[in-house]
Amino acid sequence: MKGYKGENIRNIALVGHGGCGKTTFLEAALLATGVISRLGRVEDGQTVSDYDKMEIEKGYSISTSVVPVEYNNMKLNFVDTPGFFDFVGEVNSALRAVEAAAIIVDASAGVQVGTEKAWASCKQFGVPRFIILNKIEKENVNIDEVIAELKEKFGTSVVTLEDRESLEEEIAGTDEELMEYYLENMELTDEQFAKGLSLGIASGDVVPVFQCSAMEGEGIKEVLDQLSKLVPSPESHAPYHALNDKDEEIEVAVDPAGKPAGLVFKTIADPFLGKISLVKVISGTLKAGQTIYNSRSEKDEKLGSFFFMRGKNQEDAPEAVAGDIVAIGKLQYTKTGDTLCEKANQIKLDPIEFPSPTLYIAVEPAKQGDDEKVGSGLTRLMEEDPSFVLERNNETHQTLLGGQGEIQLNIITAKLKDKYGVDVVTVPQKIPYRETIKGNSDVQGKHKKQTGGAGQYGDVWIKFSPSQEEFEFGEELFGGSVPKNYVPAVEKGLKECMEKGPLAGCKVTGVKAILYDGSYHDVDSNEMAFKIAASLAFKKGIVEAKPCLLEPVMKLEITVPDDYVGDVMGDMNKRRGKVLGMEPLAGGGQKLMTEAPQAELFDYAVVLRSMTQARGSFVMNFERYEEVPSNLAQKIIDDYKAEQENK
Repeated sequence: MKGYKGENIRNIALVGHGGCGKTTFLEAALLATGVISRLGRVEDGQTVSDYDKMEIEKGYSISTSVVPVEYNNMKLNFVDTPGFFDFVGEVNSALRAVEAAAIIVDASAGVQVGTEKAWASCKQFGVPRFIILNKIEKENVNIDEVIAELKEKFGTSVVTLEDRESLEEEIAGTDEELMEYYLENMELTDEQFAKGLSLGIASGDVVPVFQCSAMEGEGIKEVLDQLSKLVPSPESHAPYHALNDKDEEIEVAVDPAGKPAGLVFKTIADPFLGKISLVKVISGTLKAGQTIYNSRSEKDEKLGSFFFMRGKNQEDAPEAVAGDIVAIGKLQYTKTGDTLCEKANQIKLDPIEFPSPTLYIAVEPAKQGDDEKVGSGLTRLMEEDPSFVLERNNETHQTLLGGQGEIQLNIITAKLKDKYGVDVVTVPQKIPYRETIKGNSDVQGKHKKQTGGAGQYGDVWIKFSPSQEEFEFGEELFGGSVPKNYVPAVEKGLKECMEKGPLAGCKVTGVKAILYDGSYHDVDSNEMAFKIAASLAFKKGIVEAKPCLLEPVMKLEITVPDDYVGDVMGDMNKRRGKVLGMEPLAGGGQKLMTEAPQAELFDYAVVLRSMTQARGSFVMNFERYEEVPSNLAQKIIDDYKAEQENK
């Protein structure tokens, strides 16, 4: 593959609903340009774009891949993205590497949920859009009806380029001078039309619709032709926002003569080459053999293995200029979202935004002793997919995987077994309940142990009461009943007991303890004896001070179309939740502010998707702890006791 200048490069993300034909469109483009001799089929695992073993097995894309198509002395870098909603992180990273997105629409299905989500993602990241109607060869496809549906859903910005007359007014509206000329003359010159069209596409005010049949190869070259002409060049992109080494805001222009800088937008774990970093060159030129600086890890990296990728195929690249996409192998200190730059000219481009996890599962190694292997394998997989998280809950002692949905989490556990030979099982997720007290108590804790030699003696009287703080300790001793040097041991003994309450073995919070009396023995008293005495007082004192269980309550912001608001509110009530407020959204739909106990929300991501046909979304954060209703609390306590008895 020859080298291209920025003016001859176009970077385009392929986005859309799962199964709309993104990968097949790429196959058709490669066939039309002579790169392949026959059309690969997704279901047969023969496509250039879907080469990962898991993708071939599943029959759908699960990660982003770059496929350059050379056409009429232009290089079109297509970034193929998965259509399943669980892999929205892949779409986010792809949109950071391109100057436009082609939303592929299955003409036989019309506007689908994935079409709407792709449109919203492009809008969120300010990426110019094109729509490609695919599968036009299918029976009963009515192109005019589909275009009318697109216009109804997305507005008048959706246009077909065949009808210049109706387009002119739309295009004139992109620029004041053009509008003046149009109002005087009622038409635009060819030059003005082309200028207005470019401006309209770049601003998102004009979204052209093309049509093709990827399976039959019909219209493919025409689409490539239009994309070559109309997709904004990398050099026309507005300067990128960044921070310099003093954390001052700066702008980085896409300039081949500028200082070298690139954004790592995707990491691939290759079974033969190891780690491959896909880099969008933002400024200057990156060259094979060059030493570059990672401004996040603050480490030098040697650009040894340097190549262009087309699916899994690699072609050596001596250099890559501003605007191009290149693959770099075996970078030691680099991960997705990092900026590569000169050490003498350090910058940090904006990191890539990944959605917060909405679904968590608890996992354990299937084989005892594999904990380290599981942790290491999952950490490696996170390099490929930073949209999932790995957390260790110190209270429940469970390992949690968090992601966007069941498909993503199933793929991760399958890859863990396939790539790293370690199997995990999903176990019920535990709630980090807490214990506290609602009343007061006044108790003695006495530890007396006499053996042949020196004995142990510690005696304390402690008052327990509720507190707004996690733990408060004070002493009101008089007359030397407990020597001052033993007071820290009493506090330490109480603090250690706070880790495991008497009701259900949960962490204790909101307790005030005042040591006010006690006794000691000149010979047998020591720190350990007073620590044990404090723990005895704690166990007795908490039980006598009306203990209760607390549960974590989560705050949710749920975004749903108007049609589903009633169902979502009804479901929230069933989950012991409260709807605190509701506000309309600018683009339609409602945002619901709600609260519900964490215990009722483990499956919420799955249920909301099902309830709203995947049109609903939510963000969830911990809000506070609240008392568990007594009927539920008793069951939790009984289950804990039964578990202890069976140990």
